[in-house]
Amino acid sequence: MTAGHPFAGRRPVVCFVTDRIRLLGTRGLDAEGMASMAALAGEAARAGVALVQVREPDLDAKPLCDLVRACCEAVAGTDTRVLVNDRLDVALAVGAHGVHLRSTSFPASEVRRLAPPPFIVGRSVHDAEEARRVAAGGGLDYLIAGPVFPTPSKPGAPLLGLAGLRAVVEAVDLPVLAIGGIAADDRTTAVARTGAAGVAAIGLFAGAADFQEWRGRLAEVFRRFDIGAEASLD
Repeated sequence: MTAGHPFAGRRPVVCFVTDRIRLLGTRGLDAEGMASMAALAGEAARAGVALVQVREPDLDAKPLCDLVRACCEAVAGTDTRVLVNDRLDVALAVGAHGVHLRSTSFPASEVRRLAPPPFIVGRSVHDAEEARRVAAGGGLDYLIAGPVFPTPSKPGAPLLGLAGLRAVVEAVDLPVLAIGGIAADDRTTAVARTGAAGVAAIGLFAGAADFQEWRGRLAEVFRRFDIGAEASLD
């Protein structure tokens, strides 16, 4: 991986996944909401978040393009990269840094034909067998595996669990981020012990009273991940 790539020598990699309903408490996205989401992306970048995944699947192309563009402007001048969830057309049109593919999406190799490196391509997986299959197809920079723990984003979904996460990590030669129920507590330490490269989260960023509390949560995630990563080497 080239210097400056989010996964080049960085651990943990933290990915901020947007969800305006949980983060802003609104289904609409007016100018104020757009500015608020972009401000969150900018604050995440300054706090050390490597990836911002714009995941707003119900937005039409125009407002989604506007939101992605605003997030890209908010992280300008930092090492943070903005990815669009599954909408390669939007990512290419706006000049985002990459795309995150759903588990049911088209192969990453097709993305590579349209967007060569340094465009970043990730994909969601739910077990080790799926991880091996998509990794063998080539074109991927990383995987997001989960849900590891119960999460309100996917109520009732089958859980991958820590053993399943470790199996995914051991199945592929790609960085793996854990998602689902990630918090600034012992769960993050346990994730690090599996060998995962980092975490992706929505809830971690929701409900904070202000940016100071938000930055504190992130700092604790980094601290607890470091503890778990060191333990995994013993």
